[in-house]
Amino acid sequence: MAKREISEINAGSMADIAFLLLIFFLVTTTMDTDTGLIRKLPPPPEDLTEPPPPIKQRNIFEILVNANDQLLVEGEYMQITELREKAKEFIKSDVGNPNMPEFKEEQIDGLGLYPVSKQIISLQNDNGTSYDMYIKVQNELVAAYNELRNEFAQQKFGKTYQELLQQAGASEAVEQQLDAVKKVYPQRISEAEPKKVGGTN
Repeated sequence: MAKREISEINAGSMADIAFLLLIFFLVTTTMDTDTGLIRKLPPPPEDLTEPPPPIKQRNIFEILVNANDQLLVEGEYMQITELREKAKEFIKSDVGNPNMPEFKEEQIDGLGLYPVSKQIISLQNDNGTSYDMYIKVQNELVAAYNELRNEFAQQKFGKTYQELLQQAGASEAVEQQLDAVKKVYPQRISEAEPKKVGGTN
């Protein structure tokens, strides 16, 4: 009996098929993208040999977030909806109030000597704090600063802080006004490394 010849498989189109499958995979697959919070870090201290001066407790606004996403603000339980107003009250503070942050006279272009609060917001999260709650707290704190900056810019320059940001780079006067607003209400959020601060997982 004669041997039957096995016909050769045409592999010429295999590369095309593989390429099409690769394109299909790239089109239908979603790639994870990194997201984060925009923060400008302070410059490193010039003299690292001396320890930083101690910060008075009255200048610190303490926020703790536990594993159950509950807020403890200045020793009192608080809802996230109340945080912004409480933070604004602390940041703005009152020069004559001994329970609120101290003030320091600073030379600010366009304003001259101006009293600036020594306020610092201290944020401590628990290892079990949800990312959603972490972002909510950050949003409320940044919103508190932005609202105060808006009010100040409107009062002093007739424009909101957001309007000044949109016009940034347009003129030297706008840059000076923007810089003045940031110096009057500097965003100082000190964030400690997460640890066990309470609550259960």
